[in-house]
Amino acid sequence: MHIRDGLGSAFQSIFSHKLRSLLTLTGIVIGVLAVVAMFSSVYALKDLIQTNMEGMGWNHSIVIAPGGFSMNNRRQPGRARQKVDPISYDDYQALISTVEHKSAYGMIEHSSLYRLKNKQLYVRVRATNQEFFRNKNYKISSGRYFNNYEETNRMPAVVLGYYFAQDYFGKKDPIGEYLKLGNQRYQVVGVLDKDKLNSGNGMNFNTFERREDLKAVYVPLSFGASYLGTGGGIHMIYLQSKDDDSFVRMKQQARQLLLSRHNMYPNFTFMDIGDMMLQISEEIDKNLRKWNIALSAIASISLIVGGIGLFSTLLISIQERMMEIGIRKSIGATEADIFFYFIFEALSLAFFGALLGIVLAWLLINGLEQAIKFPLYLPIQGVALGVGFSLLIGFLSGIYPAAKAARIDPIQAIYYS
Repeated sequence: MHIRDGLGSAFQSIFSHKLRSLLTLTGIVIGVLAVVAMFSSVYALKDLIQTNMEGMGWNHSIVIAPGGFSMNNRRQPGRARQKVDPISYDDYQALISTVEHKSAYGMIEHSSLYRLKNKQLYVRVRATNQEFFRNKNYKISSGRYFNNYEETNRMPAVVLGYYFAQDYFGKKDPIGEYLKLGNQRYQVVGVLDKDKLNSGNGMNFNTFERREDLKAVYVPLSFGASYLGTGGGIHMIYLQSKDDDSFVRMKQQARQLLLSRHNMYPNFTFMDIGDMMLQISEEIDKNLRKWNIALSAIASISLIVGGIGLFSTLLISIQERMMEIGIRKSIGATEADIFFYFIFEALSLAFFGALLGIVLAWLLINGLEQAIKFPLYLPIQGVALGVGFSLLIGFLSGIYPAAKAARIDPIQAIYYS
């Protein structure tokens, strides 16, 4: 038997009973729609979490801070404390020029007095470099970031956080204005935009910390190391690797370099944010996979119900096509030919149902995305599972009716009434 003939016979039977075929497909359509929609919601949530983690610079990263011992190398009991310098701006420069990395920035935290009319307020001043803004996904709303000239020459330039600019300058454009904080006078070169990462995507991450970031003002790291009273020291160094494979190598290189610069004394700590985020991501993935399995099992009930409907329709079709079966057998069709005619019809119905379910799922996903402002997409895994499971249901539902039709006696079939 030719496959083309079998498919042609199946399509002819399906389209000659359009309403019955459509009703038969209802269960399969709803099942595929549910499976695809469930996969879409779970994978969209997973992608959103991953994107936000990357947007906040949490992945593949470590934070190096001053301390009496390293997290991975505690000071041995009785070992004399050596005279070593704290982590400095020069250490930071050595790290970024030597250690392979994707992103790096230093940070100095300082509090300065700001006089506004008759009030005296303390403002958080942070000394850092451009990579901080890029890594944290903070955009500029007006002006610019520090340029290389200002960073290299320790210029008193300042970038204002969005909320600081709103509170102290209102609707006035502060670019080019001078701002006096403590005994230092700075020129405003830029203003950060509002937090786009936590707006309009249906889920907020680390909102409090990011709001505090946008209340602060920022000066070049080189300027802070010289003029904010740290004696050239810095409070924190952030390093981010390019990928998982280079993460361990980056940590080892950073540790070895700092030890060599500090007389082999580990007066710094490593906070392994990348490892913590990796563990959190793996836990999230594990729970989402369990949730996906549970949702798919529930959605698959509709596919099973659709398979029962398809089974019933094929049994009814045998009675209607008795004469056709008898004629086919009388002119040479074998039992295998008749069996595959019905199997192809079952598979064709299941495939059409899966396609219709995918189209409806796509329309539903797009409608929900616009309505709830949450990023959704049509997942390939959900589509593949929906189509594969519906074809499996179609095949299993068609086995008994096809076998029954194949065993019919052609003489009885021709004279069946």
